[in-house]
Amino acid sequence: MDVRIFTEPQQGASYDDLRRVARTAEDAGYDGFFRSDHFLAMGAAAERGGEPGPTDAWLTLAGLARDTRTVRLGVLVTSATFRLPGPLAIGVAQVDQMSGGRVEFGIGTGWFEAEHRAYGIPYPPLRERFDRLAEQLAIVTGLWATAPGERFSFAGEYYTLADSPALPKPAQQPCPPVIVGGHGKRRTPQLAARYADEFNVAFSSIDTVEDRFSRVDAACKEIGRDPAAVVRSIAQTVCVGRDDAQVARRARAIDRNAADLRANGLAGTPAEVVDRLGTWRERTGVDRVYLQVLDLDDLDHIELIASEVLPHLR
Repeated sequence: MDVRIFTEPQQGASYDDLRRVARTAEDAGYDGFFRSDHFLAMGAAAERGGEPGPTDAWLTLAGLARDTRTVRLGVLVTSATFRLPGPLAIGVAQVDQMSGGRVEFGIGTGWFEAEHRAYGIPYPPLRERFDRLAEQLAIVTGLWATAPGERFSFAGEYYTLADSPALPKPAQQPCPPVIVGGHGKRRTPQLAARYADEFNVAFSSIDTVEDRFSRVDAACKEIGRDPAAVVRSIAQTVCVGRDDAQVARRARAIDRNAADLRANGLAGTPAEVVDRLGTWRERTGVDRVYLQVLDLDDLDHIELIASEVLPHLR
């Protein structure tokens, strides 16, 4: 099982904080370092003020592309409401070049209305957000797939591109891996089947994940694609301790309850978490897990999981 660290810097983190965690994850042997794409703190972090404030996801990855060496980098997931597809394709391709081909491109509809209001970003109804996401996927992947010297055009309801040189090209050819994430029952699986190298379901129960994975299988078969071509991934909050007392302390540090995390996340001793992930793999066939780490100052937590959990998953 591929294991990655996933961070939520809108809850209060600077670039230096993220660089420290990314380097720790790289040195500890994780497969990837990912971050969210949000502009507003949530929950208890918002009540505390959300300092120091948000950092831009792709600016962060551009910095980490030069400040790391081997770890995969990405966003889980970019909000389609935040950026125009043409400039997004340019930016992601550039970061991929800067990293030597280590970027993965995750994208979803966007869902947090308050952050749109806070920063003046239009927030259309859900149906329109899905329509825009579909057009963005077609445009970004189409630009990257356009052969050198050829031109790309697109005429959609929301975006029109005319005679684009489709540059720059990403380092990875034909394109960086595309991740489609979300909980939608119909359109999300359809988009994943058509465009995605990976399908992610975050912070959901095993039953829900089983259902969404089966929907991707069906959507792939409808268009004649092998369902096995799509990597299946989950994201879960992680809280691991050497004993119950340490688990409880780490849960309190992120304003969570240890019992709730044991029931609905990945929490407990290393052995408990290994067993839990074994159940996930047996029930859902999941290939990859993103461990949501919320206390970015607790580097020992990341190193403990690397030393006591990762060896049992590979």
